[in-house]
This record gives sequence, structure tokens and C-alpha cells, in this order.
Amino acid sequence: MNIGEKVPEFQMLDQNGIQRTNKKLKSPLVLFFYPKDDTPGCTIEVCGFRDKYDLFKVLGAEVWGVSNGNTASHLAFANKNKLQYPLLCDTNDSLRKIFGVPKVLGLLDGRVTYVIDRKGIVRHIYRDLLNGPAHIKEAIRVLKELQNQ
Repeated sequence: MNIGEKVPEFQMLDQNGIQRTNKKLKSPLVLFFYPKDDTPGCTIEVCGFRDKYDLFKVLGAEVWGVSNGNTASHLAFANKNKLQYPLLCDTNDSLRKIFGVPKVLGLLDGRVTYVIDRKGIVRHIYRDLLNGPAHIKEAIRVLKELQNQ
């Protein structure tokens, strides 16, 4: 996916076994791909989204995390960190492939955040494997810009 492209419809289970789809979303979506549950960098990132979740809601946005963990792994990770947003179970990396999220050094799943407007258009892409907190700041900045348009 590139900036300006419309995101195709997708559906995927979250940590609670709820089928999530972008089809019926009427609000902006912050969709962040992270490498793996319960690793230090990913824990910092998901907790950053958790800590700013109220601000994302004020900005009218949904927040969904994505990695290839299964429902049990995601549920344990979400409960441990008291996450109030869904973690999508991309167990076969199908969503990662649709979005073109790269592997780093051919081994590690990439860390990429997409800000998608209410019409389903990718408005911003942020890539940084090592700086999870920057993903939260970038998403907030872009959502504020979208509100002012």
C-alpha cells in the first residue's frame, strides 16, 4: 500500500475471537504492524498506543494492532498490558503482504504504522523498526492534520 491508495476490504480475528473488518468503519483507522507479542520493543509500542488511546478516541480514530500471533498469544499480551484496542491475528501474514510490510534483514517482521482516513485512503505511512514511541507521535500528528482539513 502507498499513500493515496484505497485499502482493500479485509477481515481478521482479534484476540477475543471477534471478526474485525474495515468494511464498516466510518472513522479514521490507525493500523500498526508490530513484529511479535511480548518482546521489549513491541511492548513499549503497544503500551504507548494504550496510554494515548483516549486521545485517539478524541481525534475520532480507531486503533488496531497487527502481528502474526494467534488469539491465545494476543489475548495474553493484551491482558498483561491492559490494552483496550484489538490486536488482529495475521497468522499467515496475509494482511502484512497486502500492505507490503517488509521484513528487516530478511528475518524480522517490520514495524509500520498506517493512518487511513474515513474513506479508506492511506494518508500516512511511518516505518521505524527501533522507535516504537515515534509511531504514536506520528499517528497523532497526522490525525490532527486530517481534522484541520
